[in-house]
Amino acid sequence: MRFVLASASPARLSVLRAAGVEPVVRVSGVDENAVTAGLSDPSPAEQVTALARAKAEAVSAEIAAEEPDAVVVGCDSMLFAGGELAGKPGTPATALERWRRNAGGTGELLTGHAVVLLTGGEVRDSTCGHLSTTVRFGEPTEHELQAYVATGEPLHVAGGFTLEGFGGWFVEGVDGDPSGVLGISLPLTRKLLAGVGVGVGVVDLWQQG
Repeated sequence: MRFVLASASPARLSVLRAAGVEPVVRVSGVDENAVTAGLSDPSPAEQVTALARAKAEAVSAEIAAEEPDAVVVGCDSMLFAGGELAGKPGTPATALERWRRNAGGTGELLTGHAVVLLTGGEVRDSTCGHLSTTVRFGEPTEHELQAYVATGEPLHVAGGFTLEGFGGWFVEGVDGDPSGVLGISLPLTRKLLAGVGVGVGVVDLWQQG
């Protein structure tokens, strides 16, 4: 059975590889704005979970012929802070504004997870869930903040920060699962995989030797 990651995120791929899984990477191309627009007053958790499900389902449909026996995992992360749900900043100005607002405070990094099990090219089962991890932001100086944004890193990651890159200098700590902040919670993914009956445990997916 192939493990397919429905995400272009280098951080998610790195987490899985470090944990013994070498996934096939397929990017869904899902229109996230369209998915969100189709939801009726969703909570932050419902929104990230719906996006993760849409990505996993889209990739499952695309690969069913070439990978008929596979488990597809989709994820989506956003930061909920100050009453606002925020994804990737996209521009330096937005990244700066968010960091200035969140510095010295906390936010909830929400990551939706969805798992689709394909057997013989057909969807046999699926499930989804979400994880929330509290992030405690440091207080970078204006010089540090300008330099960080100039690296380009925060423009393309949920919430405008990372733990494993330049952003790690400016995060005081996290309360909860660190792998969830990196984009894919290993404990939650393990539970979801078990929920669709993948083997007798996640160890069956490890690449050994």
